[in-house]
Amino acid sequence: MCGRFALAGAKADFVSCFDIVWEGELPPRYNIAPTQTVWTIRFAAHSPSQREVATARWGLIPSWAKDPTIGQRLINARCETLREKPAFREAVRQRRCLIPASGFYEWKREGTLKVPYYFSRPDGQFFAFAGLWERWRTAEGNWLTTCTIINTSANDWMRPWHERMPLILPPELWNPWLKPTTTDWEDLLQVVAAQRDPPLTMRPVSLAVNDVRRDDPSCLDPFIEPPPSPQLPRSLRRSQIPRDDQPSLWEV
Repeated sequence: MCGRFALAGAKADFVSCFDIVWEGELPPRYNIAPTQTVWTIRFAAHSPSQREVATARWGLIPSWAKDPTIGQRLINARCETLREKPAFREAVRQRRCLIPASGFYEWKREGTLKVPYYFSRPDGQFFAFAGLWERWRTAEGNWLTTCTIINTSANDWMRPWHERMPLILPPELWNPWLKPTTTDWEDLLQVVAAQRDPPLTMRPVSLAVNDVRRDDPSCLDPFIEPPPSPQLPRSLRRSQIPRDDQPSLWEV
């Protein structure tokens, strides 16, 4: 699965990596969370071979949905059931996209802590999740674009962290995935899912990423185990804790 990811790097590298012409800005994001706005890459409507950058809210809302909160449950889509699930059936046929990233996070329990790990390419460059996008009309009549990240069963390398993993498309499959005329998209996904050695590296990182409000480089700082919580002396019972109308036992 993928519940947090990052997109941070030089704009020139981003433009070159995804072969796009783009005048926008690329503010670094270190802790992208569901329901936030993300960048997607798809073919331009006026040109079936030219890639363009578009924004979308992470968490797909099907066009037929009555309640937009369904998007909070559809941040990921299982590649094995895309054709079967009504929420994704139309999008996978007509609205496929790339969701660019520089890394993603998964957590692993170690003792009493759930330690965040950051997964990225060894060279630090961008890569792309397979994604879907959809348009949903609000009660006010405005159109909202949303997206989801496709995942697959974890391989042996990833399984210690999670039973699922995001499906990362190699560059040679970007265009076939994006083309609306591609009908063998299931074959493409099966080829990618069968790859057992993703070109990724991982390392434990700061607990700062646990706070969705934190979105700065400190999220990628090395992991440091926090000090143990202070314990009250065994001899200090609850009844001995001073009340406001008594002198403090801590005062010397």
